[in-house]
Amino acid sequence: MDIAEQITSLQLLNQFWILLFFLIPMVIISRTVVAGTRYSPILIIVIFGLSLGYILVLSDVGTPGLGEFPFVNLMAGTTIIALTVSFFVGGQELRKILGNKEEETDSMVVPSEEETVLGTTRTQFIFILRSFFLLLGIEGLSRMILGTGQDKMLSTYYPLIAYIGLVCAIIFIDNKARITDKRLYIRKGLLEITAILAVLLLSYHVAQIVQPLIALPQIFFAMMIAAGLGAVLYRWTFGPTIRALLFGGIPVVLAANFMVGGSRVGEAFTIDGMNAVLAYGFFGQLLWMFGGIALLMYFARTSHARNLAPGMAGALSHSGLTGACTAGDFGNTAAKRAPIMINIPFFGHIFVFSILAISADRGSLWLWPSFILVTIGVVLTVLSLRNLRAANGSDKKEVNALMQFSFGWQICAVFGGLTMLSLSAMAMDYGAMAQASAISHFGLFAAIQEGMFGNEAALLIPFIFSMPFLVHPLVFYMFGKAMDNDGEMPVKPVYIMALIGVVGITAALLIF
Repeated sequence: MDIAEQITSLQLLNQFWILLFFLIPMVIISRTVVAGTRYSPILIIVIFGLSLGYILVLSDVGTPGLGEFPFVNLMAGTTIIALTVSFFVGGQELRKILGNKEEETDSMVVPSEEETVLGTTRTQFIFILRSFFLLLGIEGLSRMILGTGQDKMLSTYYPLIAYIGLVCAIIFIDNKARITDKRLYIRKGLLEITAILAVLLLSYHVAQIVQPLIALPQIFFAMMIAAGLGAVLYRWTFGPTIRALLFGGIPVVLAANFMVGGSRVGEAFTIDGMNAVLAYGFFGQLLWMFGGIALLMYFARTSHARNLAPGMAGALSHSGLTGACTAGDFGNTAAKRAPIMINIPFFGHIFVFSILAISADRGSLWLWPSFILVTIGVVLTVLSLRNLRAANGSDKKEVNALMQFSFGWQICAVFGGLTMLSLSAMAMDYGAMAQASAISHFGLFAAIQEGMFGNEAALLIPFIFSMPFLVHPLVFYMFGKAMDNDGEMPVKPVYIMALIGVVGITAALLIF
């Protein structure tokens, strides 16, 4: 028996190395494939992640859901950690914009430009590696403290996971980067880890307290707390923790989720009603993404990526564009604006999640509040388009207009989509999954992942969420073309894809 336990322990430790060699090369190779182009590596992560998950099941190495690889599922559940950092930075940027605070030059770190791998500098490689350990360590420590996930295979190993993750994250500092004060830099990293953990713990307990009144998910409270901290600490210059998670956190989380999603490809197609969910998710990507871009182009008269990329990332809470923007794939202006736009719609999520929580209990969408919110969304969208058209290149006016657009178009997309779905024969939990995938909505994905719509939806959402990412070659191709054209997006293809989205959504709702 002792020998059997030792073998089990050894196998679980081996799982750690398997995860490391699955995810890190996936992210690095994705950057290599797009090296020398303006395209985002998120696109390649989608393809590699889905393919690897499917191949693992096809080769009988794993089963749907990858239960044999508990570390992959652990990493897939760290979405909230990566988002918490984005919320904090968004709170900072929002305070600076609204308070007319001067932008301070961050001279603490000068990154190394030496390429470790084609398309990835040494500093970027360390950021990706550190993100992996940070996500693992913080998740392990939070589960250990909160006592959650005790029914999981890894439950007795949470202290060891936390130790390995956090110690390695602290150790991995790029020695080729020029750091003005290394001791201060490391202390900042430790303080940031503590702050992220505190936000996770506090948001969890607040969600538990509020649950008897309304089942708002933890991600909502994490957003509110992190954004508030960012607004208060707007002068905080980033330590190694925030720098790493901003750059590599979302790609690593997505890679793990796509692996889990890919493993369910064969299983999911046998489920009744899944074709309708996937069809809506696929064409919804075209409708809500390119429909929003078409509105910005036609009515606001702007076709530059500095507006389109952060505007659509915020308007859809779009995980792919969010990761690409914050990683700097669409330029510095888009990278600075993206955290603001991501945060703004989340303030409206008290309506989103409260109505969805009530709808989940009812088993159907609560229609009248949804109609009211769609109306508000339309008004805000029209106002934002008018203001953006009158901005004339002014940074502050463009940001203010994009904030209105992010809020308005998100309400239109979420509740407009759910209202359309409610008129079809699709069940509420399937409708929520379909809409989350149709707009790649990180918040709604995280809420479903937390169990807002039941266990079946929580198990299926990585697959449902990842499949419409197959449309993302078009999304990132178009933004890549824009970056190759000094940031200007091609006009006619956007209108054509928006029209295809309208036709496809109509067919998905009527045929299935």
